[in-house]
Amino acid sequence: MIRVGVIGAAGRMGRVVCRAVASAEELELVAAIDRSHVRERVDELTGAPSGELTVEARLEALADAGADVAIEFTHPETVIRNLTWCIDHGVHAVVGTTGIAPDDLETIRAAVARDDRPNAVVASNFALGAVLMMRFAAEAARYFAAAEVIELHHDDKVDAPSGTSLSTVRAIHAARRGAWRGPTAESLDGVRGGDADGVRVHSVRLPGLLAHQEVIFGATGETLTIRHDSTDRTSFMPGVLLAVRAVAGRPGLTVGLEPLLADVAR
Repeated sequence: MIRVGVIGAAGRMGRVVCRAVASAEELELVAAIDRSHVRERVDELTGAPSGELTVEARLEALADAGADVAIEFTHPETVIRNLTWCIDHGVHAVVGTTGIAPDDLETIRAAVARDDRPNAVVASNFALGAVLMMRFAAEAARYFAAAEVIELHHDDKVDAPSGTSLSTVRAIHAARRGAWRGPTAESLDGVRGGDADGVRVHSVRLPGLLAHQEVIFGATGETLTIRHDSTDRTSFMPGVLLAVRAVAGRPGLTVGLEPLLADVAR
């Protein structure tokens, strides 16, 4: 049995994570951390079958409960502090908070590098379809020089562009057959989106959306569009649970869900 704590348990994603963990085989929800809804019963707040468990404000509740793994879905401003605490206290971490800077990733990598340290899995998106979308985009980039990314999320998302779009751009940049720069003249500042390694990224934030992304490739006389849509937060749960079960066996830092899917496919 893997004992699991959720950091950010009262958030919209955290509540879904609590339900998924509490309902999963071989996992036990033992701690729920959040600065809001403190002392409320987790089952009443999230719908997770979790007995008398209540929301706690302090990360120390993870250690008190003997958590093996912490799942972190909070905010870019707090994620590194939370992750550092987990590493220092021997708790493996699965991180879904986006907006982590590349320098912070290297800090995490160094922190978990020692043999006596716990491991971490950090992913910009835990939806299996999103991982495939990024893989297909990298394959298409070998044949199309021109590409743009449109990412669409709910209006409460705190970062723009999304972590998924930036991961997609990095995959395109690594695989593409040549640099391409489209027209940059703008009569309205920002209308062409942001330039990330020669790929224009456009961020849409609207109520009614959850998490969506399309990558449009262009060549003479044709376009190719690769699109993924998450219409419910449950779409992320298979990937989260996969990471929880795998993190203890993956020394150091694992970035992205694709290495874990590769292990399953073997």
